[in-house]
Amino acid sequence: MAKNISVLSLLVITCALVAAFEPSPLQDFCVADPITVAQIPGLNTLGIALARIDYAPWGVVPPHVHPRATEILTVIEGSLEVGFVTSNPENRLISKVLQKGDVFVLPVGLVHFQRNVGHGNAFSISGLSSQNPGVITMAFQVDKSVVGQLQAKF
Repeated sequence: MAKNISVLSLLVITCALVAAFEPSPLQDFCVADPITVAQIPGLNTLGIALARIDYAPWGVVPPHVHPRATEILTVIEGSLEVGFVTSNPENRLISKVLQKGDVFVLPVGLVHFQRNVGHGNAFSISGLSSQNPGVITMAFQVDKSVVGQLQAKF
């Protein structure tokens, strides 16, 4: 009888441990593998990325898209015009001039830009909702013949 109780107790404890274990991408501690400098190993699996953007007077971050992340931008110094273009069918430009301390949210997958509208330097901090938000820049000044050549190769 005592042997059966011991076996049953061991089985219950084992089942409890198995049921309590759930592999999760969120970890209390993560030893990151060496990766490219484009990613910060400490952010691995946390689902966030952070960037400081410095703007020269009248500097522009050209139109681009983050296909896997929403961006929240906070102006730390200077004045920035920030905007995005809504998706089809309207393709409407939404933009605003931000001052120090202002915040702007740029939805995932929409073309957006930032422009320093001040005479001095400016900088902002951007938080992105993915550790790998990706970036696709828009090549507005590429000749149509170059586009045709590229399309023919793929």
